[in-house]
Amino acid sequence: MGALDGKVAIITGGTSGIGARTAELFVAEGARVVVAGRRQAEGESVTKALGPAAIFVRTDVTKESDIKALIEHTLAKLGRLDCLFNNAGNPGRLTSIADLDMDHFDTVIATHLRAVVLGMKYAAPAMIRQGSGSIINTGSIAGLRAGCSAHSYSAAKAAVIHVTRCVAAELGEKGIRVNSISPGAIVTGIFAKSAGLADAVADSIADSLKERFAAAQPLPRAGLPEDIAQAALYLASDAGSFVSGQDLVVDGGHIGGSGWSQLVKNRAGMAQELKARAD
Repeated sequence: MGALDGKVAIITGGTSGIGARTAELFVAEGARVVVAGRRQAEGESVTKALGPAAIFVRTDVTKESDIKALIEHTLAKLGRLDCLFNNAGNPGRLTSIADLDMDHFDTVIATHLRAVVLGMKYAAPAMIRQGSGSIINTGSIAGLRAGCSAHSYSAAKAAVIHVTRCVAAELGEKGIRVNSISPGAIVTGIFAKSAGLADAVADSIADSLKERFAAAQPLPRAGLPEDIAQAALYLASDAGSFVSGQDLVVDGGHIGGSGWSQLVKNRAGMAQELKARAD
């Protein structure tokens, strides 16, 4: 018996990375899954591999009409909606505030924040009718701590985390749970995109990212899409039935500070320097 037997889920940004792995896990746990994304070929490839429990709906999450159509299609095809995972994303450009391109800023806000709000807007009525449901929004540690990512991306994610709490306060009274997941450094293709590289090379740089990210937090390994998918499974399932209005940080301990050994090394270095100056 799967953790999501009989449930219907929508996953935006489901054609690769975290979204694709979450779709795979949800199907394995008994859910019927609607994979939403802009890329037709990639979406059809993902759902073909997952079998009859998954369907692809081409969706541009920055368009309100597409989000509305996605929810309506899911209800018409599958009869209900138990989980919405607002996961679609794009990279922000790492520029100074003085050099910020406002058109790009608006695109990032539209993809990461406006799309999340739209998803909740159109999912809420269906879940209210059912008296149940779980909405999961992808935040980021960049929304909790400065200096982790681009200004546009960080601003959007901070807003996602807070609007999640706001909507949870409203929809909780209707039996609907609303939470966010804030990943740390996770090895996905978004880093290839932010470096100006095509998706096709994402796999080829995965080992390099794993090595680099392994030192980004106290736990000495890189974060993987599997880690976020498992967190989403918990929040979507009955195991998380009393969890709402929360931001689940999945970052290997990064948000808590640097690792102990690094602290010891830094303090030892400082002590040596101070002794040398004293002499």
